Amino acid sequence: MQVRTTLTTTILPRILAILGLTLACAGSALALYPKKGDADPHHGVRDARRKAIQGIDVSRWQGEIDWQSVKDAGTRFAFIKATEGGDHLDPSFRRNWSEAKKAGVARGAYHFVWWCRPAKDQVRWFKRHIPRDPDALPPVLDVEWNGHSEKCGKKISREKALAKIREMLHGLQAHTGKKPIIYTDITFHEDVLEGEFNDYPYWLRSTAAPLRHRYNREQWEFWQFTTTGRVPGITGDVDRNAFFGSEHEFAAWRQGRFDIGARKWHGDEPKVAVTRKPPARPSQAPAAKAADNVPIRLLPPGRVPGRHGARDPRVTGSIASSEAD
Repeated sequence: MQVRTTLTTTILPRILAILGLTLACAGSALALYPKKGDADPHHGVRDARRKAIQGIDVSRWQGEIDWQSVKDAGTRFAFIKATEGGDHLDPSFRRNWSEAKKAGVARGAYHFVWWCRPAKDQVRWFKRHIPRDPDALPPVLDVEWNGHSEKCGKKISREKALAKIREMLHGLQAHTGKKPIIYTDITFHEDVLEGEFNDYPYWLRSTAAPLRHRYNREQWEFWQFTTTGRVPGITGDVDRNAFFGSEHEFAAWRQGRFDIGARKWHGDEPKVAVTRKPPARPSQAPAAKAADNVPIRLLPPGRVPGRHGARDPRVTGSIASSEAD
């Protein structure tokens, strides 16, 4: 009997509360993108799902993509794998690149870095294959440790990694004329990138917790929040991503008028309304008087005199206010 009472009065309400919160978050995400989903959603990334501007990233592993269906599902941008190391071209890149543009999906190319290859070789390789398309999104430099590779799995020093990244970022910007985005994961950011390249846009991966719980970084520009996304036009899993800002910021970034990494505007900065202060009262204002010319004594807020001027706590007691969660 005691077990049944505890289950009914304590455990069951908690389960229902958690379920209700989960459904509310799912409803919020579905309201923005009703055609999209997630095969394995995580409550820890609910903030990303609430962002108004969302997109995907793809490679050969997504197979043949129906880009018109991807567009119709509300996809605002796509990062498409182009090159890897100094000699690999994603076999689906050219098709994805042209079909995404045809469907009207804003797209950018990304290069996956190999740490065992010289930076100059990788710059030469992506210059050869990444188009200099004026309407494309800025390119992405994907920096992670290559632990899955048998031939190129060894880590290098932080100093060498930073030098290679710097050289490749400069190469990408010189080739495309656009400031590149840095994609990274939790481990590589902690090992190499903390405190570095702070004026560049960062695209960060976290599929189970808010970014502030995983990265020692004040801001982010793109958030890869799941690898098990479901999007019409793509069979199976696809990575889903969120943009940090507003429609105006997204449009201005695409047009080159807003640097999302440095958070700086290059003309046409949004106007901020200025609230004018009311004119100050004279310091020596005449005292208010009643009809019989007797000065009125004003009491501080919350003070109501009793019959003999004493404070009545039943009347003047404060009202407690609770803060929102």
